[in-house]
Amino acid sequence: MNKKELKQKVEKLREQIKDLRYKYHVLNDPEVTDAMYEGLMDELRKIEQENPELITPDSPTQRIAGEPLDEFDKVEHKVQQWSFDDAFDRQDLLDWEERIMKILEKDLGERPDDLTYIVELKIDGLHIVLDYENGKLQTAATRGDGKIGEDVTQNIKTIHSIPITLDKDIDLIAEGEVWMSEQSLERINEKRRGEGENEFANPRNAAAGTIRQLDAKVVAERGLSFTTYDISAGPELDSQKAELEYLEELDFPIDEDWGLCSSIDEIMNFYDKWKDRESDKPYWIDGLVIKVNEKKYQDILGFTGKAPRWAIAMKFPAEQGTSKVKEVYWQVGRTGKLTPVALLEPVELAGTTVTHATLHNYDEIERLDVREGDNVVVEKAGDIIPQIVRVLEKMRSGEEKEIARPKECPICGADVRRENLENEEESAAYFCTNERCYAKEKENIIHFVSKPAFNIDGLGEKIVEQLLEEGLIKDAGDIFSLKRGDLEPLERFAEKAADNLITAIEESKQISLPRFLYSLGIRHVGEETAYVLAQNFGSLKNIQQANREDLEAIDDIGPRVAKSIVEYFQKEKNKELIKELISNGVKIEKVQQDTSNKLEDKKFVFTGSLENFTRKEAKNKVRELGGKPSSSVSSNTDFVVAGENPGSKLDKAKDLGVDILDEEGFVELIGS
Repeated sequence: MNKKELKQKVEKLREQIKDLRYKYHVLNDPEVTDAMYEGLMDELRKIEQENPELITPDSPTQRIAGEPLDEFDKVEHKVQQWSFDDAFDRQDLLDWEERIMKILEKDLGERPDDLTYIVELKIDGLHIVLDYENGKLQTAATRGDGKIGEDVTQNIKTIHSIPITLDKDIDLIAEGEVWMSEQSLERINEKRRGEGENEFANPRNAAAGTIRQLDAKVVAERGLSFTTYDISAGPELDSQKAELEYLEELDFPIDEDWGLCSSIDEIMNFYDKWKDRESDKPYWIDGLVIKVNEKKYQDILGFTGKAPRWAIAMKFPAEQGTSKVKEVYWQVGRTGKLTPVALLEPVELAGTTVTHATLHNYDEIERLDVREGDNVVVEKAGDIIPQIVRVLEKMRSGEEKEIARPKECPICGADVRRENLENEEESAAYFCTNERCYAKEKENIIHFVSKPAFNIDGLGEKIVEQLLEEGLIKDAGDIFSLKRGDLEPLERFAEKAADNLITAIEESKQISLPRFLYSLGIRHVGEETAYVLAQNFGSLKNIQQANREDLEAIDDIGPRVAKSIVEYFQKEKNKELIKELISNGVKIEKVQQDTSNKLEDKKFVFTGSLENFTRKEAKNKVRELGGKPSSSVSSNTDFVVAGENPGSKLDKAKDLGVDILDEEGFVELIGS
């Protein structure tokens, strides 16, 4: 890349970063997160480090955060606020240590042998500066651009963990992080959903958006918290460790999981302990902050133009990152639905390399305006399939290609149709019209043998593909006619492997009615609906003979689901499959129902987590006793069962005068 092209790329990067930072730091766009632009910032820093002549004063690498909002008074910080340089691996830490050792050696004449580090968990919240005079809180301000922040004192005063008056009449400036728990976030988002507002993307966005509310009553209702970690002005203390201990002495909340380390090895051990751990913290943590412990060495090291030399942040593996769309192809599922999948340039997310992301449906492609060749933000949370959440449109070169609507099935070449069903997500999807499409059959069989269905051990996707390609099976019914001799000649199958699979198939033939119904892959019939059908109709024959009116009479089954069930059992292909399964030895267990019916027609709503039941188990128990689980509280609700960390459903139950049970009361009521 020549200098002209490099300069153009730098300008595009700066423009995109500026746009994202403005939306994130100033507008508090709930759909934007800092992870969206971290990858872009890293790329820009690298280019500028290798080409210092391209660095300009207005580059986003030379500033700290966005400008303060106009709605609040502006506050000039008495002590400038800094950001941290980032480390991403052990070598980065070693390089940082070498830099600071050289500075100390130059000043002291030798390298110190008593230098230690304080390692703290990096809370993913909103940085706040608290200014106390004579032990009384005067102002609380956001970081802003590092020199001027926003006065959010009244909002901060609603956070009970922040002391308004200290036990000592001292002048002090303390820094910390405002954060919101995931439980509070869910409660707020549930309310926002009900009011048709955009949900907050994560606790960090929620905390930032809340602090910038003009009405302090709203802030108080949302239940923010605060953790303190630094003293930037006040009594002279000789170490970072002493600062944390002094903050705790003054009744500031601190995170107790900090560590004192004497080497990079010890820091890495601390990092390894936390990076893959399911944190029991009420707040999100996205990395570590490592600080030189001794104040005498901090004073010598000082600051660069934007960050302290004596501290560095080490991020955990990101759950968001930026990548480029190489191409988009269409995947066919068991219902024949076509799902667009983006093939990406490799990107590291949450410690794994991601090369594919779902685009859900064509409407989503249009909503995002994603094109082949686009730079995009990819998100991965937990076990969720990675997805594209934003297009970085300012990075476009003009060579990107629009994605065409699908006209035919990519597997069998048959026509595709778009279904127009009311109030249904799949109305945005296209479907293959070929009933015998190979892709549909394969996905149907994979679903059929899955754990919640027939649970046939050893019959995974690769084996299913092999059996289909060899012509040994054409549908799920053929599985139960397989013999050991059919399998032994195949690749991957020795005598023992063949025996094991045939045994697993035989053992799976005895199956409950709910699992059997789920295995059929009836559209819109998941595990919960299958259980409801089994409990209400008692037998497969009764369900097969039910009409739409019979099905819609059940509380949990609406017109869309009823229509799907009736249509499934009317098709000759499906009738033949069920006959084949039964003739091949599948036995469907009768539904065991409680004859006491002690909860007949009683409506239950569950909120919070129960110790001895999963939510699904508790609902099933209610159904077995004749009751009806519901997802929302109304005047017709008979009982709300409240576990740990209940949500807004509990408040609504109190307002409506609905009977509230704890777990012990629920157990006593059901008699188990």
